[in-house]
Amino acid sequence: MTSHPNNSKHKPRRRAAKQTDPLAADSDSMPPRAIATSLDSIEVVPRTPVTARRGYSHDPRTPDGVNEVELSLLGEEERHAAASDLTLDEEQAYLAQADGKRPMSARDKQAIVLLIILYLIQGFPLGLALGSIPFILREHLSYSELAVFSLSGYPYSLKLFWSPIVDSVFFPSIGRRKSWIIPMQLIIGTTMLLISLRAEQLMNNPGEHLYMLSFAFTSLVFFSATQDIAVDGWALTLLSEENLAYASTCQTIGLNTGYLMSYTVFLALNSEDFANKWGIPRLSLSSYLFFCALMSFAVTLWLFFIKEDKESTTEDISIKAVYVTMWEICKLRHVQILLGVHLLAKIGWQASDAATQLKMVEKGLGREDLAITVLIDFPFEIIGGWLAGKWARGDRPLRAWIYAFWPRLILTLVATLVVYYFPAPPISTGFFVGLVILTIFQSFASTIQFGGMSAFHTRISDPVVGGTYMTLLNTFTNLGGTWPRYFVLKGVDYFSVATCEIRDSDLSVSVKAQECVSEHGKAACAKLGGECVTEQDGYYIVSALCIGFGFLTIVLFLIPTARKLQAVPISKWRIYS
Repeated sequence: MTSHPNNSKHKPRRRAAKQTDPLAADSDSMPPRAIATSLDSIEVVPRTPVTARRGYSHDPRTPDGVNEVELSLLGEEERHAAASDLTLDEEQAYLAQADGKRPMSARDKQAIVLLIILYLIQGFPLGLALGSIPFILREHLSYSELAVFSLSGYPYSLKLFWSPIVDSVFFPSIGRRKSWIIPMQLIIGTTMLLISLRAEQLMNNPGEHLYMLSFAFTSLVFFSATQDIAVDGWALTLLSEENLAYASTCQTIGLNTGYLMSYTVFLALNSEDFANKWGIPRLSLSSYLFFCALMSFAVTLWLFFIKEDKESTTEDISIKAVYVTMWEICKLRHVQILLGVHLLAKIGWQASDAATQLKMVEKGLGREDLAITVLIDFPFEIIGGWLAGKWARGDRPLRAWIYAFWPRLILTLVATLVVYYFPAPPISTGFFVGLVILTIFQSFASTIQFGGMSAFHTRISDPVVGGTYMTLLNTFTNLGGTWPRYFVLKGVDYFSVATCEIRDSDLSVSVKAQECVSEHGKAACAKLGGECVTEQDGYYIVSALCIGFGFLTIVLFLIPTARKLQAVPISKWRIYS
């Protein structure tokens, strides 16, 4: 494997292919539409393929002082002035493209299928590590112990640190992206195969094997994150410029499908009650891991028959230069603000994402009921991903992300109230239908936000360091949903007050027992002839804190800042030589 150094030192600077939409309107001029929308006149702002170079934190062709006002909304005159660089033919071609007159090519359709399958492979280990395994472990561990296992998701949020290596080091004979995708998928398949050999032993007594389980699934997430860097970079060259927004759609469909299979579908088939009800064999974790390993191997074999278009090596930069470039990108004022938005954006619903479904299962929601709920919701997620891709093709890709904020925060409050008023089993049909509707609206809002932000990332990323630029932005997106989770799960136990009440014929003893927050502690209390009683559930306190913080950040920072960020010209997101 070789690294391609920067050999453009004496090469003339490339001219930026600037294209700016002269017809853009205010970001608030078009109201959101929840399910169906007519998008016959999509405005597409093509990406400016300017190479990122170190040593410059702003465009030398712009006058001094622009950085001070680069977050201001552009007025009509400024937009027409920015559009003056377009020739008549370029403007006509652009307007024809914006009117949707250019159909999607067969090459783009094939690229979409390939990207969906590659993202699907990522969804398998992520669905296990972040979804089904915590559910199974909750039967044996406390929320604090689950917080330790939740750290296995961190590599997906920290892939930024090794993304320059993935972008710069490759075998030219194999391909820039396939040089990483193929070995990572082989390692993922092999790791799953090895875990499957001891899966049942580890899961039968997870308390003693907590750190081994955490290490195993942290490794899986690490290799999946590395594959994701290469796939994100490949998406920038697989798809044509006018269809780059569909990269986020591919990620939404592929990743969600793999996640669904490893999360709710596996949870249902792994349930003994579900297997007995439908008269089918129970699917063990070992068998499912073996199936995922075979799928990973099969897709990897298929990749050998797919030719990767050779990217120009004259624009490649060394690993050190990529790290320096990444640092220069981070020094841009609007990039710093965007990273701050990512770190704060998901706190409002973190308690709901981390613990709501676990609480529902505690209160009597069966695994099979949960699986049915998410299976019904899955088509709406796909529709949401597709609509997000279409909605984000204009010059305001963050519009959908902004409009989905309030519904998502309100639905989080509703979900908390549902947990509080959750009825004793059996659950009535009416309540279950309401639960399904709530799940559909929550996931639809989440998918719209994810698609809009991913499209914005794709639009502003430079293809030359595409994997690094995309990963820099996606890293902070993921980190925004990862870093609070550990503290949320810890907080549930911290704010909970539980006692072990032991009663006999003569007296009643109530002992405060922190262990009562786990199934192991409840079992120990039961052996003493007692019963764990929760006097204060920390879930509601943590949820209230998250929702309150989310409300303040939405009003005071997130939405106003997002509107300004999407008005920043694309050229301002680049570093010029």
